Amino acid sequence: MKPFEIRRRDFLTVCAGALLWPTVLPAAEHEAKGAAPKTADLGKALDTSGFVYVSPLKSDGAESTCHGEVWFGHLDGAAVLITSAGTWKARALGLGLDRARVWVGDHGRWKGVLGRNEDFRKAPAFDARAEIVKDDAQLERLLALYDTKYPEEIGSWRDKMRNGYHDGSRVLIRYTPDARA
Repeated sequence: MKPFEIRRRDFLTVCAGALLWPTVLPAAEHEAKGAAPKTADLGKALDTSGFVYVSPLKSDGAESTCHGEVWFGHLDGAAVLITSAGTWKARALGLGLDRARVWVGDHGRWKGVLGRNEDFRKAPAFDARAEIVKDDAQLERLLALYDTKYPEEIGSWRDKMRNGYHDGSRVLIRYTPDARA
């Protein structure tokens, strides 16, 4: 290699690092504090937002590396969602990990081609107790709410969600704010 010649891969790595640095640093600072930000606007955010970002908490209280953004409904003071039984959110509950951190808002996809988008960490958040709910009435309430929240998308998902819930390939999860957090 000639002096000052840079390989394409090295160049792209440096560029990606420079682009991601502003989002990675606040995440590291947040992890060091070990707590989700609290805001007075949480109730309003739960009523108006289209998404929550959920991270199951490990047994030592640390966040999982998964922070997936998902549709949800604000029902009876909790964030309720339906997800594939194979997602980490559902599998964590099967392993007894019943605590989670939930951020409320739409901050785009958290995982992208060039790395992770940590903007969701600025959103109203709460620590929660999570549980799988087996309640047909709650499922129907959630799907009715999805009809108004996601009118353009729900048509292609409603039957998959309902059928998956009944055949066990999808589960209903309730995230109730943990007053002890």
